Amino acid sequence: MNDKKAFVTAINDKKEYQRLIPGAPTTFGMKSGRVYLQPGADCGTHSTEDKEEQLVFLQGQGTAQIGTEKFEVGAGKICYIPPQTEHNILNTGNEPLVYIFCVAPVRV
Repeated sequence: MNDKKAFVTAINDKKEYQRLIPGAPTTFGMKSGRVYLQPGADCGTHSTEDKEEQLVFLQGQGTAQIGTEKFEVGAGKICYIPPQTEHNILNTGNEPLVYIFCVAPVRV
């Protein structure tokens, strides 16, 4: 039943998006990537749809707009976003906002 293989991906230091875990067929549905936002930039409003999402902030500071709520985020913080939730991340600082996202399908 478990036909997936373990693997390790190195996080690079390029100033751009990096795919870390590509999703199926490599995984059962989990995806992950590193986001690099310049000051003033945002990732764009989108929905988690039928997935839950975790963001791990590595550098910088910003605001997470999750549904109708706003949260201050930045280095050393983790953010959880439930399924069926619109959200956007905005870099409000003077340095790059860097974070890793991990999304996984929800099975109820």
